[in-house]
Amino acid sequence: MTLEQLRIFVGVAEREHVTAAARALNVTQSAASAAVAALEDRHGVKLFHRVGRGIALTEAGRLFLTEARGVLARATRAETVLAEVGGLKRGTLSVVASQTIAAYWLPPILATFHERHPAIGIALAIGNTEQAAARVHDGEADLGIVEGEIDDPALAHWAVDEDQLLLVGARPFGDAQIDAAWLRRARWVLREPGSGTRSTFDSHLRRLDVDPATLDVALTMPSNESVRTAVEAGAGVAVLSALVVGPAIAAGRLHAAPIAFEPRPFFGLRHKERYRTKAADALLDVIGAWQR
Repeated sequence: MTLEQLRIFVGVAEREHVTAAARALNVTQSAASAAVAALEDRHGVKLFHRVGRGIALTEAGRLFLTEARGVLARATRAETVLAEVGGLKRGTLSVVASQTIAAYWLPPILATFHERHPAIGIALAIGNTEQAAARVHDGEADLGIVEGEIDDPALAHWAVDEDQLLLVGARPFGDAQIDAAWLRRARWVLREPGSGTRSTFDSHLRRLDVDPATLDVALTMPSNESVRTAVEAGAGVAVLSALVVGPAIAAGRLHAAPIAFEPRPFFGLRHKERYRTKAADALLDVIGAWQR
């Protein structure tokens, strides 16, 4: 088993398409097929179901995918250690961030980092808070930046900035009294469970003695943009970051309700026992300077 075989397997598994994976990995389709076949033949297992012209991971393939990603991440970290002996002259920094941060808060910081360290590539993955924490825990990312608090003793987490949540709707709220009764009556568009926005809002509801499970939920959506668009179309009201809804409020497409939420911290995440890369430390320096 070689790292190249693992790299090709992961590429095929993530795309569920041999040709697309071969194109992305800059190998021929026959080489990609041969790498997967070699893994299956050597270990006597089927990693993919082949149905017609499509493929899908078998149960063995799903289990192996987690381990293969871990091996590739460890190999990347080993290479990083050697590359950093000579300083920040080359290498790749793996960062994972939750959606609000990756789309709205992080890009100018990454641009500044690139100006300072142009030889360091940045691999940015996006997921909700739980998914981001899992990638840092498993060693697939050097650094994570998320919106929600994480209960994982293996991860160090600390506040790097804060955000403001707003309750928004397509129509003005006027002089509505936004209390517990109003929240229970409203029709909601929510982010999916596991997102930092959702967990922060749920915590706020509980402080008001409102059970999140009792809300009238019209839609549950997987991204900030889909929630915002649904609210603009009149599907209901939502709680989103000011970073997400600010332009729509300024344009008059959304309106903010007269209710104040406590500032929501953004947290940095890193594994307590894994190698601290110089590139990750350099990015944290940029974040610190950005906030000052």
